Amino acid sequence: MNNNNYPTAPRAWFTVFILMLAYVLSFIDRQILNLLVGPIKQDLQLSDTEMSLLMGLSFALFYTICGIPLGRLADSKSRRGIIAAGVLFWSAATAACGLAKNYWHFFLARVGVGVGEAALSPAAYSLITDSFPPNKRATALSLYSMGIYIGSGLAFLVGAKVIQFALSQGDMEFPLLREVRPWQLIFLLLGSAGILFTGILFLLKEPERKGAGAGHAVPLKDVAAYFKLNRKTIVLHNLGFACIAFSGYGAAAWIPEFFVRTYGLHRVEVGEVLGWLTIIGGSAGIVCGGALADWLRSKGYVDAPIRVGILAAVLALPGVAGLLAPTANIAFFANATTIFALAMPFGVAPAALQEIMPNAMRGQASALYLFVVTLIGLGVGPTAVALITDFVFGDDAALRYSLLIVSTLAGLLAITLLAFTLKPYRTSLQRLEHWSRDENHQRWPKTAVMSANPG
Repeated sequence: MNNNNYPTAPRAWFTVFILMLAYVLSFIDRQILNLLVGPIKQDLQLSDTEMSLLMGLSFALFYTICGIPLGRLADSKSRRGIIAAGVLFWSAATAACGLAKNYWHFFLARVGVGVGEAALSPAAYSLITDSFPPNKRATALSLYSMGIYIGSGLAFLVGAKVIQFALSQGDMEFPLLREVRPWQLIFLLLGSAGILFTGILFLLKEPERKGAGAGHAVPLKDVAAYFKLNRKTIVLHNLGFACIAFSGYGAAAWIPEFFVRTYGLHRVEVGEVLGWLTIIGGSAGIVCGGALADWLRSKGYVDAPIRVGILAAVLALPGVAGLLAPTANIAFFANATTIFALAMPFGVAPAALQEIMPNAMRGQASALYLFVVTLIGLGVGPTAVALITDFVFGDDAALRYSLLIVSTLAGLLAITLLAFTLKPYRTSLQRLEHWSRDENHQRWPKTAVMSANPG
C-alpha cells in the first residue's frame, strides 16, 4: 500500500469544504434552540431545566449512543453514504421539531436530530485523515471543525431574524399545518434545506484508506484490546477535552439569556452580536489552534495537540470573569475572548486521536471521543447551569453566577486532566509505530504491542 497516495490538494480541500458545510448545517439545527428559549418556553410552558434537556440531553444521549456503531461502520463501509443518510435523517427530524405541539413531541424530534448527526463526524474525521499527510491533518480537521462556530453563529443570526420577523408578522397560516408560530417555521425551513443539501454530498470521492489495517473490519475483541492498552491516554484525553466542551456548551446554551436577563437587552440585538462573535471568534480560534498544533509538531513536539488543549483552557479562564462585568459591552468583549480560547482545541482534539489509532479503528475512536465529549459537554453542561439557577439560587436573575461556577470549575479540571495526558499520549504514539510496521498481518501482532510500555 502506498501511504503517500493522497488525493490532489484541490480535491482534498474540496472534501474539507463540503464536509464543513455539512457540519455548519448540523450546528445550526443543533444550536438554534439557544436563542429561541424565550418564545418556546412561553408557548410550551417550560422551566429552565426542561428547556436545558431539549437543548442538551435529548440530543446528546442518542447522538452518543448511535455514534459508536456508526463509527464502526465508518471504518469499513462507505463514509460518504453514511454521512448522506445521516444528513437526510437529521434534517427530517429538524423539520419535525417545527411540528411539535407539546414538550414530548419536541423531545422525541430532538432525539431524531441527535441520531442523524451521530453519522457525520466519525466518518468525516476518517475521510479527512485519509486525504492529508500527518503534518497537515490538524489544520484540515480544524477547518472542518470551523463548522461548529459558523453553524452556531448562524443559528444566533437566523434566530434573531426569526424573532424580528415575528414582531412584524405574528403567527402564520399554512395549508395542512394550520397556525404556525415563527419559531416553528424556522425548524421547517432548516429541515427542508438539509434535505436538499444531501445531494451535494455525492460530489465527494472516497480517498484510499491508509495506515495499519486500512479497509479491514477489525474484530471487536482486537479493538477492545488496543483501546485497553491505550486506556490511560484515551480516558484522560476524552475527559480533558470534555471538560472544555462542558464549559463551552454550558455557556453557549445560556449566554443569550444571560444578556437578556442581566442587561435587559432584546433577543434580536443579542443574537446579532453573538452570531458575529461566534462566527469570527470561534473560526479564528479553531484555525489558530490547528495551525499552532501543526507548527509545534514541526518543532518536534509530538504531543502538540494536547499542549494546545491546555493552552486553550488557560486562556479561557480570564474571559469568564466577564460574566460579572458592569456593562453589556464589556461582557460581550470578554465573551469574545472566551469563544476564541474554547474554540482552539476542537480541531486538534480529534486530530490527536487519529494520530494514535490504526486506520481501521479511527472511526470507532472518534465515536468514543464524541460519545464522551457530547454526553458530558452538551448533555450535562446546559443542564448543570440550569440546575444551579433553579435549585441553588432559585432565581432566574442569578444565571450569571451559575455560568461563572460551571465555567471556572470545568476549566480548572480540564487543565489538570490534559496535563496528565502528555506522557501517556507520547507512549501511545510510539506504540502505533510498532503496530504499523507490518501492514499485511492477518491478526494484530501482540509481540509488537507488548514491546511498548502500556499507557
